[in-house]
This record gives sequence, structure tokens and C-alpha cells, in this order.
Amino acid sequence: MKPRTLGLTDIVCPRIIYGTSFLGNLYRELSWDEKLSLMKEWFKVTDGKVMIDSAGKYGAGLALEVIGKGLMELGVLPREITISNKLGWYRVPLETDEPTFEPGAWANLKYDAVQKISYDGILECWQQGCDLLGGTYKPEVVSVHDPDEYLAAAEDASDREKRLKDIVEAYKALFELKERGEVTAVGIGSKDWLVIKELYERVKFDWVMFANKFTVYHHPTEIVEFMKLLENDGVGIINSAVFNAGFLTGGDYFDYRLVSADDPADKPLFEWREKFFKVCEQFDIAPGDACLKFALSAPQISAVALNPSKPTRMAHNKVLLDSEFPASFWQELKKQGIVESEYPYL
Repeated sequence: MKPRTLGLTDIVCPRIIYGTSFLGNLYRELSWDEKLSLMKEWFKVTDGKVMIDSAGKYGAGLALEVIGKGLMELGVLPREITISNKLGWYRVPLETDEPTFEPGAWANLKYDAVQKISYDGILECWQQGCDLLGGTYKPEVVSVHDPDEYLAAAEDASDREKRLKDIVEAYKALFELKERGEVTAVGIGSKDWLVIKELYERVKFDWVMFANKFTVYHHPTEIVEFMKLLENDGVGIINSAVFNAGFLTGGDYFDYRLVSADDPADKPLFEWREKFFKVCEQFDIAPGDACLKFALSAPQISAVALNPSKPTRMAHNKVLLDSEFPASFWQELKKQGIVESEYPYL
């Protein structure tokens, strides 16, 4: 699978974009050598220019610091990497026992982060992100981080309308950065694809990123049709969180919430997964590999964003990209009701 341009932009992205939250000590603190080995592997497994996805929220800016320092240590030239930075969280001093922005998620952080989504706030986040990268490297691709969560925190309809205005104003600032040549592409990532659709009526993005919402488990016709609309408009599409937070490969979390086979509400999830695993076993295909291949199956998708914590997984994915699964595998998934029978691309 060859690199593709991201919609109508000049960004050429590989089929796999690498996430960087582990560089910000997500769940556990990796050693410097572990972090550097992950970064080295980006360049070993990527055909053409590497593209990575980061955010000021990742370790309260720690991931950005690690990226800047690590790329310098590896001797990477700015033209050899494309950095995407999701904006909206701003580093501040840590004044409590642990960070307040996502308690329990980050290990051994020395800073906290506060949310700044507004015209001025997003520019502050942009500048801080550039500073944390060290000055040599700058993000070419930007977005507002988790606008769906920002809207969901509204106290009432009036508050939601105000928050919607904040987001639109933030995007006004980002597109002004683009007009000045500071960035190349402006987009949106969201766990709620309906928020992407709502905001697209107000902001003409260069690219969008779906999270959790176009996977082998969840791919309704409505999303497929929306992706066709985006492609017709020249909007690039990145797919992420393609394992539904790990549940599709055997984890205990589904879309970031803990699930239980003993809970009647969660029982259909486990029944679905059991059928999925049986078909994968029948064809000797790892469930995670099936998830990745499905995530790239729609022709509108430019790339998939993955966040592996081990270099060996990256090497495996590179081989997987150029492999083909038997048509009978996908036919059996449709027969079992795992993949929608009307899904047109498999």
C-alpha cells in the first residue's frame, strides 16, 4: 500500500501514522531508550516520509518534548517527518499530587494541563507546542483536540452553543495560520463522528479523523455515505482507534469504558467478539490483523493512525500492509453478521 496525499493537501502520508501518547508516559513511564527505539522504528518501517500524531495533552506536553529531543538525537531532518499536533491543552505547573486533566492515565508527570479552546487559546497552544518541540521541528498538520468532549461537557443548550462558538473561533485561528504558511493542513479528530458532521457544516476541514467509529465492529451505512461525501469534497480521512480501545483484540475496555461479560448490557459485545475470534481462528488470522486490514478497506481512507508501544509490532504491520487475506475470510465474516452484508468494499 503506497503513501497517499491527504485529501487535496500537499501532505503525503504513509498508510500508517504513528501515535505518540506512550512518549508522554501513558499508563506507564517508558525509559528514554524505549522511547528512542520506538522513534527509530518509525523510519525503519515507513516507506517515504514518516508522519506522526501528537498532542499537548499527551503527558502535558511531555510527548512533544520527547519528539523534539529524540529527532535531534537521531539526526532526523525536518523534511523527513510530518508532525500532526492536536491543540487545545496547555501546559501549566503541577500544583497537586497528580495531574488534574486526566487523573490516573499518566505516569510520573512534572506538569499539569488546562484546556484552552478559543481564538486566542488555540494560538497559545500552537506556540507552546512549537516551543516544546524545540524549535527545529514544527507541526504541519493541526486540529482542535477532542471537540466532542468539549461539547459534551456543556451544562445546557446555551452553554453548548457558546462552546460551539469557541470551537469555530479556534478553527478560524488555525486557518489563519494556514493562510500565513505556518501550517499546511487543518482538520478534526473526534470519537463522535456526528460532531465531525455537525462542525463540517461550519468549517471546511482539509482532513478528518474518525476514532472508534469506523472499525470491523462499527461501520454503519451512514458513516460510509459521509466518507463518500468527504472524498467528493476533497477532504482527507484518517482512521484511528480501530480496535475499539482494545476490546476487539481481547481487552477489557470498549470505547474507553470497562466492560464485563457478567453485565447483561455488555453481553452482546462479548458474543460478537466470540464469533469474530472463531472466524479468525478458522482462517489462522490474528484478530488485530483483521482489524487493521478492515480499517484500511474503504478507498476514501488515506491512512490509519496506530499507537503501538513495541517496535516489533510496527515491523509486523509493515508486512501486513502488503499482504492479502482470502476473499472467503471476509465472506465468512459477512455470513456471520460480523461485517455488514451491504458493506461494499470487501
